[in-house]
Amino acid sequence: MQGTPGLMAQLTDLVGSVSNFVWGPPMLILLVGTGVYLTLVLRGLQFTSLLPSLHLALIKRKDDDSEGDITHFQALMTALAATVGTGNIAGVATAIAAGGPGALFWMWITGLFGMATKYAEALLAVKYRTTDKRGLMCGGPMYYISEGLGWKWLGVLFAVFATIASFGIGNMVQSNSVCDAVQTTFGVSPVITGIIITLATGMVILGGIRSIGRVTGLLVPLMIVFYVLAALYVLILRFDQLGAAFRLIISSAFTPTAAGGGFAGATVMMTIRMGVARGVFSNESGLGSSAIAAAAAQTRHPVRQAMVSMTQTFIDTIVVCTLTGLAIIVSGVWNSGETGAGLTTLAFNSVIPGRVGGWIVAVGLTLFAYSTILGWSYYGEKSLEYLLGERAVMPYRLVFTLMVMVGAVSRLNFVWLVSDVMNGLMAVPNLIGLLALSGVVVKVTAGYFNSKSAGGLS
Repeated sequence: MQGTPGLMAQLTDLVGSVSNFVWGPPMLILLVGTGVYLTLVLRGLQFTSLLPSLHLALIKRKDDDSEGDITHFQALMTALAATVGTGNIAGVATAIAAGGPGALFWMWITGLFGMATKYAEALLAVKYRTTDKRGLMCGGPMYYISEGLGWKWLGVLFAVFATIASFGIGNMVQSNSVCDAVQTTFGVSPVITGIIITLATGMVILGGIRSIGRVTGLLVPLMIVFYVLAALYVLILRFDQLGAAFRLIISSAFTPTAAGGGFAGATVMMTIRMGVARGVFSNESGLGSSAIAAAAAQTRHPVRQAMVSMTQTFIDTIVVCTLTGLAIIVSGVWNSGETGAGLTTLAFNSVIPGRVGGWIVAVGLTLFAYSTILGWSYYGEKSLEYLLGERAVMPYRLVFTLMVMVGAVSRLNFVWLVSDVMNGLMAVPNLIGLLALSGVVVKVTAGYFNSKSAGGLS
């Protein structure tokens, strides 16, 4: 038994080295570069059409009498369920703790350009979607890569990576972070918390996408409003520090952050890497995962769902991640040496009297993580279905549910590193597909807006 910790440490170091390689300069350039390129060819559509997109997503909410399994609002909530998770609480804190306040700036850049990436993913997912033998929608990168480009082998690779990733980013990381936060805040054993989350997960995902869509459609809006209001309260109490916080974020985004307090210091490259990596971990733009949910939406045109889907990145990164990051910085604890959910908890507790701040973070993280588990269960399910057919669906749901419990008692550092690696591996085939099919995205988009201008679409 004495050799086990050493073996785990070696394995963690190995995965860490792989993560550093995967998230090196080539990946950062590919991710951000794809978003920049799509922004240019789409003429900044994510900026010019943001308000109409938010109206379509949050006010219009559905396209009546359209083909699909769930409303486009439920598809958005399912995608938000998968993305608004521990990355918004623990991930932002990890980025700032390792890369300094400037990491938040690079999360913004990743989010703003990532909106164009998310738009393209959803458009292609709806355009190339199909139905399985049960009459349910199937779509996502594996389909638009194989059908749109004819590169089935690359679609298979994406599906393999996504299936594996669903047990990391979408499962074990979430349950692990929840159990850690609940134990720290309320003193509840990870075993008890793990059992509760496992049972709650099984009750929903065994019913498939319609069950997931109903639950996320109710849960996600409530949990986001709850957390946003709490974070805004922190910022109101530290309003006098907001200006200094923004100046610190901008200045440290382009210059090394000096060591101080419990902060070890960070190079500009480390700041960029942490900001982009955690930004992608949070909003998943470029991974292609949320395109799987978009493909299930009831929508009259691929562009309409694409507009809805790109608001996901805006809400996740520009709103929720920003509020977390600002709360950490204005509280003055960002260089305390804490990291992950512990740092966010420290920030809230240092501003809000009593232990209320810690309770808010723990409850928020629990809701975020649980919703992420639900959303990612669908991503992994559809990826495995693409590989093995409908017969693999129910066994996957059962195994996925059990892995929630495994994640509850796993080591956090190792799980985070594995998730980073899986993110990178998923992104590569997806980004290749997006770049190769960018002409299709532009053509379909132009056709929609031309028809809309002529009164053909509403």
